[in-house]
Amino acid sequence: MFDSITTTAMTTALAGLAQRQRAIADNIANVNTPGYLAKRVSFEDSLATSVARGSGTADISVQQSLEPTRTNGNNVNMDTETLSNIETVLRYQFAARAVESEFTSARTAMRTH
Repeated sequence: MFDSITTTAMTTALAGLAQRQRAIADNIANVNTPGYLAKRVSFEDSLATSVARGSGTADISVQQSLEPTRTNGNNVNMDTETLSNIETVLRYQFAARAVESEFTSARTAMRTH
């Protein structure tokens, strides 16, 4: 049960979302650092392809943002980071609850047998 595609995919999603949270924190911490380029984390497309192929593991990639820079060479946009942070937190909570639900179901099944 714990090595099902669903559990593996949710675990991968949690890892990707945690990586995105770290990138957002780095971006915010460097909002005034000249030449700093924001980090962007992607894994959703890779994860969807992986699940469709019967796996659940996917590569989590971190790239520098290609968004335009300010005059100091920095391209961190606080509005973008704030919205991304809110979305990431909500997705993480959803995924964590899904994984917790699967473990709760397994625990319940073990108790009844």
